[in-house]
Amino acid sequence: MASPTQTKSNSGVEKYADINWDELGFDLAPADYMYVTKCGKEEYFTNGVGNIIPYANIAISPFAGILNYGQGLLEGLKAYRRDDGRVLLFRPEQNAQRMQTGAERLCMPSPSIEHFVEAVKQTVLANKHWVPPPRKGSLYVRPLLIGSGPVLSLVTAPEISFLIHACPVGNYHKGPLNLLVEDKTHRATPGGTGDIKTITNYSPVYKAIAQAKARGFSDVLFLDAVSKKYIEEVSSCNIFIVKGNVISTPAICGTILPGITRKSIIEIALGFGYQVEERVIPLEDLFDVDEVFCTGTAVVVSPVASITYGDKRVEYKTGAETVSKKLYDMLTGIQTGRIEDKMGWTVEID
Repeated sequence: MASPTQTKSNSGVEKYADINWDELGFDLAPADYMYVTKCGKEEYFTNGVGNIIPYANIAISPFAGILNYGQGLLEGLKAYRRDDGRVLLFRPEQNAQRMQTGAERLCMPSPSIEHFVEAVKQTVLANKHWVPPPRKGSLYVRPLLIGSGPVLSLVTAPEISFLIHACPVGNYHKGPLNLLVEDKTHRATPGGTGDIKTITNYSPVYKAIAQAKARGFSDVLFLDAVSKKYIEEVSSCNIFIVKGNVISTPAICGTILPGITRKSIIEIALGFGYQVEERVIPLEDLFDVDEVFCTGTAVVVSPVASITYGDKRVEYKTGAETVSKKLYDMLTGIQTGRIEDKMGWTVEID
């Protein structure tokens, strides 16, 4: 466990883990404690039943459902430190609801919304000294729901584990993104699991991402798997386009993850008076817009500087006077307590 240091905050002396907060990136630095609870496949998770234990490797059967058949879900949310030292979560009940939706699809029991939120609170409170100082980053919280019991047949694992661990993070991307359109590999297919946060959604796109990065791109923009004519998602985030006063994003249609940051940005944009469209977006629309940006828990609101498709490259407006920056400032202001939360989105850690 990291030894704590002391840093002065507005509310007095705060204890922080002994790391260089000024150089915090999106790298693995596990916080000291994790949350663990289990139940049988025909049982229910019980509110209040769970343990905060020191972060460590977990023992699991080689026949575990998660290892053999990918029966598992992940979530991602963040804890933020206010200027006065208090710690906030952002819409954790939305993560709980999304986990429940995914668990139903993968035939697993899932914690109630109340249980999920309380477990996240406990995990963050135990690791409060790992929540970065104001404006230095956030504590990334990773809930997992996995089939931890052993199976051989294609059936639900007899034991399901709900775990939460955490890690302090800075920016996921260093500056605006340069995206490459991928038209051969697909992130999701109709009738598949693109609209739930299953663990198996991610590694199949590693190769496409690696190939794009080897060519100097930041990430990959995927098209629909049927016609290959419509944009869907970047590898781990939703995408938006801006044309005048109209902000558009691909509609949730079974292949696109219903992002919580996506949902929040839509609500913030409507509050600012923008027209927001959730629709099918042809690839050609990217060639005649003012701005493009991505949203997600990790990327927050990240502007896109360019998109390349074949031999065609289109550049977009970025910087201080953009719609994406306006939306970013409002979102992060609410998340960190610098702007009044009139939406009731934040939850304070007691």
